Amino acid sequence: MQIPFIDLRKVNARFEIAEAFARVMNSGHYLFGAEIESFEREFAAFTGVAHCVALANGFDALRLTLRAWMSLGALAPGDEVIVPANSFVASALAVTECGLRVRFVDVSPATFNVTVEALSDAVTPNSRAVMPVHLYGQLADIERVRSFCADKNLLVIEDSAQAHGARTARRSAGAFGDAGGFSFYPTKNLGALGDAGCMVTNDPLLAERVRMIGNYGSMQKYRHDIFGTNSRMSELQAAVLRLKLMRLDEDNRRRREIAGRYCNAIRHPLVKVPLDPVDSGSHVWHIFAITTDHRDDLVRHLNSKNIQTSVHYPCAIHQQPAYLKDSGNIRMPVSEQLQHQVLSLPISPVMGDAEIDYVIAALNDWQSPSVPKTMLLGLN
Repeated sequence: MQIPFIDLRKVNARFEIAEAFARVMNSGHYLFGAEIESFEREFAAFTGVAHCVALANGFDALRLTLRAWMSLGALAPGDEVIVPANSFVASALAVTECGLRVRFVDVSPATFNVTVEALSDAVTPNSRAVMPVHLYGQLADIERVRSFCADKNLLVIEDSAQAHGARTARRSAGAFGDAGGFSFYPTKNLGALGDAGCMVTNDPLLAERVRMIGNYGSMQKYRHDIFGTNSRMSELQAAVLRLKLMRLDEDNRRRREIAGRYCNAIRHPLVKVPLDPVDSGSHVWHIFAITTDHRDDLVRHLNSKNIQTSVHYPCAIHQQPAYLKDSGNIRMPVSEQLQHQVLSLPISPVMGDAEIDYVIAALNDWQSPSVPKTMLLGLN
């Protein structure tokens, strides 16, 4: 059996994408058309916010929101934005690109997400915003984070790039803070056929400013009131995302089913599975990340069984070469440990039960050359 990490051809084959493309082609409008307007309206309603601004990618969703706040006077060059060290580098790069300062914070060893306790230790007089990342599809402790930031007068921009549809009874990812950024990279739970992203907010002035910055600083053709850039989602990508959005909750339910089976059935003594949250809706399982001290051995074993895995992320952001100059002396113990332990297993809504069983059986049968068999027998 061959188990890819994610089979995008199979994922996308379920949708009438050719018909959506034909609709766009026949419309004669390829930017700023009906598909973009409809997607923005539909995704805003899905997320439970007033405004959605379609952009070129998820990085721009974060970067242009920060630029918009600077343009509106809410942030200034040199202000600190607190970012988890355990995330994709785009979270920090969005801050750096705007001339703001990244202040790294460590994460919880249980959820891999930022906590209020860690934020409390990280805040300085120069801190002006916090970027909680809903890593792997699980909401951070966002209600407490939001309350903490309100008390400290800190802006909250949610990095929701991996958490489409994650929600509590009250709100969805992206709707808790002052703004939220989403990526629609093809492998995401809601994925386009290329790069695409959006920002969401309940602040009309912020939405207008992000839209303006993403269109060369213009709201009126050939009039440019501020310095801007080009960050546009195409009508083709919007049409695809509209199709997939209708099935997103169903796909997320399937991801939860698979994650539940992994959590319940993986019983290897050298592997730790993630905690399955009590509020199942708060995790959409974009990534199913296990941890082990013998990752290389396990990768080799699973490869021998034709099971493809991935590592998210092999280097914490503060230890990336680009950030070592400014952060070389800081220590993030949990993030630094996770970079050597985390391994992502295949999970997607198109995985069949037999494939899931195959992954579980292969993992439970693993006998690590790094660990004596007598130890494995004792742990079992």
